Parts: sequence; structure tokens; C-alpha cells
Amino acid sequence: MENDAATLYCPNENCQAANPLTHKFCQRCSTPLPKNYLWAVVDSPSVGSPGEILADRYLILDKFVLLDTKPGLLALTPELDNLQPLKAYLRLIPYRLHVPQVYGVLFVADGSSHREILLLEKPPLLVDDTIQQVHLGSELTTAWRDATSMRQLNWLWQIAHLWQPLVSEGVASSLLDSYVLRVEGSLVRLLELRFDSTTSPELPQLGEFWQQLVSTTKPAITEFVDRVSLALIQGEINSTDQLVEVLDRGLAGLGRSQTPTIQIITKTDTGPSRQRNEDACSPPSGTLVSKPPQPTALAIVCDGIGGHEGGNVASNLAIETIQQQVQQLTKVPYDHIDPAMLLNDLDKAVAMANDKISQRNDSENRQGRQRMGTTLVMALPVAHEMYITHVGDSRAYWITRHGCYQVTLDDDVASREVRLGYAIYREAVQQSAAGSLVQALGMGSSTSLHPTSGRFMLDEDAVFLLTSDGLSDFDRVEEYWETEILPILVGEANIATVADRLVEIANTKNGHDNVTVALVYYQVQYWEPEITIQAVIPQSYSAKTVDLASRATDATLLGSPNHKTQVIPDTEPAITRQFPLQWIVPLLFVVAAGFLGLFVKQLRSPSGASPIFSNPLQTQNPAIEATPALRSLANLSSGWVIKTNNDISLGNNQSLPRGTFLEVIEKKSNPNPPSGSFLVSMRVCANKSTQTPANTNNPTVTTSVPPNSKPLPATVLLNSSQVNRFGVVLQSDAPNPCRTVTQPPVTEPSDTSPT
Repeated sequence: MENDAATLYCPNENCQAANPLTHKFCQRCSTPLPKNYLWAVVDSPSVGSPGEILADRYLILDKFVLLDTKPGLLALTPELDNLQPLKAYLRLIPYRLHVPQVYGVLFVADGSSHREILLLEKPPLLVDDTIQQVHLGSELTTAWRDATSMRQLNWLWQIAHLWQPLVSEGVASSLLDSYVLRVEGSLVRLLELRFDSTTSPELPQLGEFWQQLVSTTKPAITEFVDRVSLALIQGEINSTDQLVEVLDRGLAGLGRSQTPTIQIITKTDTGPSRQRNEDACSPPSGTLVSKPPQPTALAIVCDGIGGHEGGNVASNLAIETIQQQVQQLTKVPYDHIDPAMLLNDLDKAVAMANDKISQRNDSENRQGRQRMGTTLVMALPVAHEMYITHVGDSRAYWITRHGCYQVTLDDDVASREVRLGYAIYREAVQQSAAGSLVQALGMGSSTSLHPTSGRFMLDEDAVFLLTSDGLSDFDRVEEYWETEILPILVGEANIATVADRLVEIANTKNGHDNVTVALVYYQVQYWEPEITIQAVIPQSYSAKTVDLASRATDATLLGSPNHKTQVIPDTEPAITRQFPLQWIVPLLFVVAAGFLGLFVKQLRSPSGASPIFSNPLQTQNPAIEATPALRSLANLSSGWVIKTNNDISLGNNQSLPRGTFLEVIEKKSNPNPPSGSFLVSMRVCANKSTQTPANTNNPTVTTSVPPNSKPLPATVLLNSSQVNRFGVVLQSDAPNPCRTVTQPPVTEPSDTSPT
């Protein structure tokens, strides 16, 4: 409700005029008037009556919702040592897209005592500024029934990513409390944190909570959600990595029902107070890129560091290097991309750019503040996802019809202090050197560089704004997104005009620096699939996921003494390498050619003499099957199952009879070989005829015992000549008594046949 006596004071310290609550700009100096709506955490039915003003500044709008009428003043902050619960909020700042942050503390007199009320900023609220009415965002359990299949899985995916960070801070109970678990469009947002009791909840409890949603789940994913929740309850899914993988597969299946169109525009300007432009962007400034018809879309913004010493060189070198690397990555079909590996490859591209700039610094003998460098933020849309990578203080914002969200966290001193639990952000940014960067490209070896890469599921139209600090300083994006960027989403403005307008705002309202912006406009056409999405629960999990919080940096401040960089060659950036995604397509061609050659060879071989070779090659996305790859005795690998076609003598009156199954443990070189010889360690499993347990620890593993011979050992070591007499490498889906977990096949949940 509106309080006619309440006024909103201008945050401009040279003005501070009182304004009606309905005004967006100060009527005296035209400074934007921020509306800081706050959520009060208090153990009572309410903080007071609507219309009441607390501490001469906080207007009560609802039971626990306040409006700060003096946004230009710092809120009171307690001594953090005396208020331990605050630290959970602070350390979770990398997840502030979902977890509210501390605004301050309100001290209220209550008779002879005082109580402290924790104030949280940017709660999930629906606000009508014109009449000062606010409503809480919907509870997830309430909004669930009206959401699309894509959005329902998207919400579960976000919860899965939040689970482990919240467990580590003792607040995982927040994800099981339907009152605090809210949604704002496609985003899961928490009203506040619920602290765990003596023990943290575990994944089975999350499964029980999700099981309650099954009855109102969309038909396409009802079976999927039911299967996943039961797998959590029964312990079949026992890690969040495994859970995220399962949800990724479901989202990939739904993603085929979503058709995106993407437009990208960039704009860079020297600004009114600089002699040269040290910023750089891709696509080139003023270029509009559309996908389709373009096969790929990538936006990059770099803000050079080093002034006349070469900031423009560093930013352009970073753009050139990353473009080359990402172009290779985007040649891979979406169905062949593993998200964790793509995130890792984006980090490698950044590392390569860093080392090229560092090499340039070293070759020119640049030290300390003379070293040139650059910040970086880039956006890569892939199907139903947006991948964001950043280093430094250039930012990415995500704008939807529901709000404007900063999705990157600056690599500066203030953010580091908050992340370590030392200070509240609004207080930290007031300290000296708060904006000093703790890392940027080119300042040292990539071994000490920690880029932040993350991905975001998109199920609605959105605009991503990438910007250098020429625009983002002084909260200009927060002030102007609603009037300048939101019109794109409602069809009232085009992105080229908006990019020009944002540069104009940066130059007139800030004007102290170069400015560069990139707008990525993502439009969605979605229809509910007619098929039913199945949940495939992996038997084991080995892939690496990316945790944004774990990638936070505590590097020394820029400008401190830097040692000479050991430059890593272009083919080997300093970050540990995994199998590059850009090699997958050539590999598939090689595999197909090999298969064709062996097929011809089989046709020419005598009947019954050719081995049996067949096994599906799993692509980088384990939910999708690709071109079959061939198993042969020449390329044995750990976990493969082999069946002998001949009797193999082991000596000591032991032999492996024809029809014996063995599982490869390890293949290694022979220390005393003829050329090309090797040794293979194998586990003896069973013969289809006479079967006797070979491993007392696993009675299901059996082996044949030939007449008049000693019992077979559990494992054998064979040389290449013996192995070559086997003749048969089993298909991955052929029934056999070896139960291997090193390379499990992807099966439907109902498949109970031995693997």
C-alpha cells in the first residue's frame, strides 16, 4: 500500500531531494531513483503494519517486505564475527542468481530489548511501482502445474546444481521448503536460507520432495520425473553430478521441441574522455549476425588494460585467439557435445589467449603495471543453452520479461571479500581499492588463471547484455534496462537501436572510459513433444561438471610484481587437456572408413573364420548413439569382454577352454617383446558349459574348469600371440557373465538383462 507521507530520497549526495514514491527520476536533478525492495528475516508474524516506517527509512509494504526510502545511504551492518549465519549468504554470492544477498541489518527497539532483523536484497517479488503493490513470486510447487515440460525440468536442473553448494554451507533444507522455494519466470529463486538442523538433508529427501510433483508433471516427462525421484530415494542416484547428467539428457531430448533464433549486435566507442579505444568486440562493431542463416553465433567483449602500453593490442589479440578456437568447437553437431567438456574447452580457449598476451609481454620485457592485459566476457548460444565465460570485471546480464540479472561476478577485491565471508557487498565496494582486479588475461601464466564458465537453460525469450565497465559502472544497467532493453522483448525496439542508445547512456551518464556492448537476442519457439522422455540412470559417473563457486580466484592484485611467464604452446594450454571436441567429427569419419574396410574384409574371408566385431561408439553426449565403432583384438581396452574360440594353454596343467569369457583389466607393453608384442591382464569370468565360482567375493562370476585340470585363477596374464587366438570380441549388448562397470552401456530403466 502507498503511504502518502513517505518519500523517496534522491541518492545523489549533492541533491538528496525528497520525491513521491511513484517517480522514477529525481524531480530536481533527474537522477534515477532506485527502488530497493527488501525481504525481512524475522521470527515474528510480521515486521509491522503496512505503511509504517522503521528506523526513519524503511517503509513496510507487506508483512516482511520493506522499501528503503534512502537508497543512497549505507544500511547498518553488524560485526560478522558475531553473526555467523550471515556468512552462508556471503559465501554463496557466486549463486546470487538464486540466493538472495545481505543488504544490511535493521535494529528495532522492542520494549526494553532490541532485535536484529536481517534485510535481504532483490527478493523474488512481483512489483507494481505505480501503486506500490508487491506480491511474492509463486511457490515452485504452485507454479509447477502450469509450466511447460522444458521449464519443469529446467527448475529441477537448477535445484540439482544448487544442492551441493547449499549442503556445504548447511542450508540445503532451503531446497526442500516449498515456502522459500520460489520461481521468477524460468529462474528458481529463494526467499531466504533455511539452516539445516544437526545433520544436512541427503539426496533421498530431495527425491521425496520431487516425488510430490509427479502428479502435476506434464505428460511428456511424468515418467521421467517419477523415475528420477525414485532413483534418488532408493540411492540409485547418489551424487549431484550423476543427477545433473540425467537431467541434462532429459533436457536434450526436450530441446528438440525448441527452435531458437538468435541475433547479435555489437557497438564500441572511445568515449568522451579517452584518446584511444582499448576495448574490442566480436562481431566487429556495428555488425549484425543472425542464426540462422549463420551456422554459429558468438559474442565477445574485451576491455584492454595498460593504456598506451598496449591494452588495445591485448584485447584484439584475445578476440582473435578465442574466435579461432571457438569456431572449431562450434563445428561439432550439438548432439555430439558434452556440456562439461564444452565448458572446459571454453576455459582452454581463454587460457590460450592469456598465454599469447603473456608471451607478448615477456618478449617485450614488460613487468608489473607495464604488462598489457584485458578483461573478457563472451556468450555462446548452443541449442537451448547459453554458455557464458568471463575474466575480470566486464559483465554479462540476463534480461527477461521478469527482471534483469547480473550473471557474472566481478573478479575484483570487493567480490573476493564477500565470497570469503569477510564483508557485505554494499559495504565492501565502499572500501579503497575495492574495484581493483584480482585477475585479467595476460598478467601471468594460465596456470594461475581461473576463468568462470557457466551455462544457463533457456526456455523463454531473453536478451543477454555483455558490457565493459564503461556502461556497467554506477549501476547504469540496473537503472536503464527496463526503459531501454526490455522493449526488445515486447517488440517495441530493435537491438541495433538499443545498442546505440546504451553507448549514448554510457558516454553521457558515465563518460570516464571506453564503452563496448554486445546484445544477444534469443527468441524461442517451443511446442510440447508428443513423445515421452525416458530417464536413463547411468550405473557409474566419471564426467567432470563445472561448479562456478569452486572456480573463484584469490590471485594477487593486478599491478603487483609478475614473474616471467612460461608460455604454453598453442596446442597445449596450461589447463589440463581432455579429448578436444573439434576432433570428434574427423574421428567419426575415420571410424566409418575403418568399419567399411573391415566389412569388405569380412566378405572376402572364408565362412565362419572372421571374428565378430560390433559395439556402438558413444558420442560426447551419452544420451545419443552415433556411428558404430569397431572392437578388435588390436585395440583392446579396459572393461571389454572377450570370448575364446580356441583352447589356450596356461601351463601348470591349466588351460582356458574354448568358450571362456574374460574381461580386460589392463593392456601393457611386453618388456621382452618381439616387435609389436604386448601383455594383457584379464579377469576370468565363465564358460557357458561347466561353471564353477572363480571369485568367492562375487558368486555371480564363474569360470569353467576343464576335466583333469587345476582350478583356474581369477586373473590371467596373456601375451599377444595367445590373445590373437581368441577370435571373438563380444558386442556390448551381448549377454555374458562378466559384469563390468568400467564402460556401462546405456540402457532403458526397464532393461534388466546382464550387461
